[in-house]
Amino acid sequence: MTVWKKYGVSLSLTNVMQKMCHEFDLCWGGSWESDTSMGTNNKEQYLVNSLMEEAIYSSQMEGAATTRKVAKEMLRKKMAPRDKSQQMIHNNYQTIQFIVEHKDEPLSEALLLQVHRLMTEKTMQHPDDAGRFRNNDDVVVENGITHETVHTPPSYLEIPQFVEDLCAFFNDKDGQPFIHPIIRGIIIHFMISYVHPFSDGNGRTARAMFYWYMLRQGYWLTEHLSISRVIAKSKKSYEKAFLYTEADCMDMGYFVAYNLRVLEQSFQQLQDYIQRKQDEKKAANIYLRLGDFNERQAQIIKLYADDPTTLLTIKDLEIKFGISPTTAKTDVIGLLQRNIISEIALNKVKRAYIKGEGLDALLSQ
Repeated sequence: MTVWKKYGVSLSLTNVMQKMCHEFDLCWGGSWESDTSMGTNNKEQYLVNSLMEEAIYSSQMEGAATTRKVAKEMLRKKMAPRDKSQQMIHNNYQTIQFIVEHKDEPLSEALLLQVHRLMTEKTMQHPDDAGRFRNNDDVVVENGITHETVHTPPSYLEIPQFVEDLCAFFNDKDGQPFIHPIIRGIIIHFMISYVHPFSDGNGRTARAMFYWYMLRQGYWLTEHLSISRVIAKSKKSYEKAFLYTEADCMDMGYFVAYNLRVLEQSFQQLQDYIQRKQDEKKAANIYLRLGDFNERQAQIIKLYADDPTTLLTIKDLEIKFGISPTTAKTDVIGLLQRNIISEIALNKVKRAYIKGEGLDALLSQ
């Protein structure tokens, strides 16, 4: 089946691919919104966390060098990026949020450029290249170790027609022949990477456009999947999937098969997270019965019961439960009054909370 005539890109569709797409449709068709087992705060917390993970790993694949801990602190506290690596992650996070807000809009050249501008702001060698298509052919894709040229993109003169075709492909709801939406999203990912319409940031932009297309097609669960985390941990296979496609007369089968496996693993990680949260909630329910505590306080008690050396701050509780400072302080005051936790000074301003003398008596009930 020909999927992009201009460049002779085809796809040998297999039974396994069709079966996986069918299973995704079944699994992703449920309504997490109606599932009360996790609780609203856990859903919102996971959503924010998954968006951060997507931003961090997608940026790290393109050279961002910083730890997840530092990156998440920057994003959670809305700190200004301190270097190029942090700027890449900040940009990626802002871009994903932009896409979520505009997920129902049709793709246009202006929106594609806006996505690239958001993704590459303050990270380009030439700042004016952010949000602008390349205007020369001084771009190749190299092997990161040997620096051997592994892909030479089409001429920049072909970019205007490609963008027009891309928008038509992205927005077409009744295309013929029929291509499953998930596979169409993977094709969009591949074609942006193949044509390389920008001087830099093509990989990040391609993955973002796949993310956008999936959301636009109603696969709302995509917003909760950390797809780039899986890709980053199998980066060599990701790169080989591009190379195998070109080596095999532009048959995208390798690339599609790889990306379907990525989605499968991402979904499994989400299921594991949900199960873990359900188990934590059941375990915390034991402490609910020990006194007049709310669910968050019960989970805080469990943290100290599991590890008596735990040290928490109000900010830690805000992040963990996705609550306001006022709510976090109210929870803490209730536990302080019963001597379950104790307050200590970290400095002249900042306070933290450790296990209190009343915790052992509570647990002995």
